[in-house]
Amino acid sequence: MKGFPNLLKHALLSLVLVVSATSLSFGQDGGDPAKGKQLFNQNCAACHALNRKMTGPALANVESRLAEDEGLDREWLYAWIKNSSGVINSGDDYANRIYNEYNKAAMTAFPTLSNEDIDNILAYTAAPPPAPVVPAATAAAASSSSEGNGANSDLVLAVLSFVLLVLVAMLVLVNRTLRQIAVANGIDVEKEKVQRLPLWKAFAQNQFLVFVSVVILLLSSAYFAYAYMMQVGIDQGYAPVQPIHYSHKIHAGDNKIECTYCHSSARVSKHSGIPSLNVCMNCHKSIYEYTGNPEGPSAEDLANGYTNEFYTGEIKKLYKAVGWDEENQRYTGESYPVEWVRIHNLPDFVYFNHSQHYSVAGVECQTCHGPVEEMEVMYQYAPLTMGWCINCHRETNVQLTSNPYYEKIHEELSKKYGVDELTAAQMGGLECGKCHY
Repeated sequence: MKGFPNLLKHALLSLVLVVSATSLSFGQDGGDPAKGKQLFNQNCAACHALNRKMTGPALANVESRLAEDEGLDREWLYAWIKNSSGVINSGDDYANRIYNEYNKAAMTAFPTLSNEDIDNILAYTAAPPPAPVVPAATAAAASSSSEGNGANSDLVLAVLSFVLLVLVAMLVLVNRTLRQIAVANGIDVEKEKVQRLPLWKAFAQNQFLVFVSVVILLLSSAYFAYAYMMQVGIDQGYAPVQPIHYSHKIHAGDNKIECTYCHSSARVSKHSGIPSLNVCMNCHKSIYEYTGNPEGPSAEDLANGYTNEFYTGEIKKLYKAVGWDEENQRYTGESYPVEWVRIHNLPDFVYFNHSQHYSVAGVECQTCHGPVEEMEVMYQYAPLTMGWCINCHRETNVQLTSNPYYEKIHEELSKKYGVDELTAAQMGGLECGKCHY
């Protein structure tokens, strides 16, 4: 029996270690923070953040804070999350205080969440925040990559220099050999050199060469002058700097946002329209910072300055423009217009209807605007010239599926042209009045 106390100590120590390991892995009361994070993002993140007020209060350590400040236990949280309106109507003091503090906006009820799900969410809110990702490794990789590229460039330059020196040496040797051959054959090289006419004089005395040169010069000048004048008014590749940086790559590419969610008028009107800032705020009331790739920004993004902090700073510019107080989650009424720089601009005498092309003809946005889902900076992809539009009308067949407007005219014109499918040009798409006033 003398060894029993030591045995008891070892048992207690083992129990403490097991409990500690379990608490680190699953959080308080057996909750799993990993599962809780997923549930939080699916159900809570639209209105709540961990460490800042949004539509609802911050939820970091919410259980411990409520227990210390209000004396509320986890059972109260179960009832509140599953049916907040019921708790408010029951006359609960804290529930009504929160309800009034947040402008009487009742929290969405989640009756489908089990107690285990809520335990997991609470474990996530109680877990310590992850260490911030430091992009130093990525930057180091970028610098090492640039150093490697620099080393490769130096090697190529050294090789080219060596080849050039070899060619110069060969030319010198060939010149010396030819001189020796000339001297051996009794040719006075210096005398022949003096008697040779200057190149310009020999050219001036040859009337045929002068005539051909003048003709080539005139034709080349006309060609380049015509090419220059034909580029007047064409802004293909134009990519202006906007007052607020907007990444189509992130919104349309990474997040798969439809073009017409922002440019909604493209479906029903002539213009696609510049989205009003309240459309941006539909999402950015809740998305107040850019987290980006969990592994940190890529080397290319770092080289261009597109870091998480950069994008978060652009969101702050949006808040300033609309007058959004992110601390108190309300509009201040102090706003100012954002002077966007127009990219695609047709002449005033050209008529183009977005709804006719998008809604009726079914033309994809990328046909004219290019792969916008890959563009970090939006630019003019197509030349948007008259010839470019005409060529599209000549090659594009009219879509007849679920489009009864064209059925009768298609039937008549198909007989006229003897074809099964009609292009836009065959249906009058090349008439001047279609596009010009």
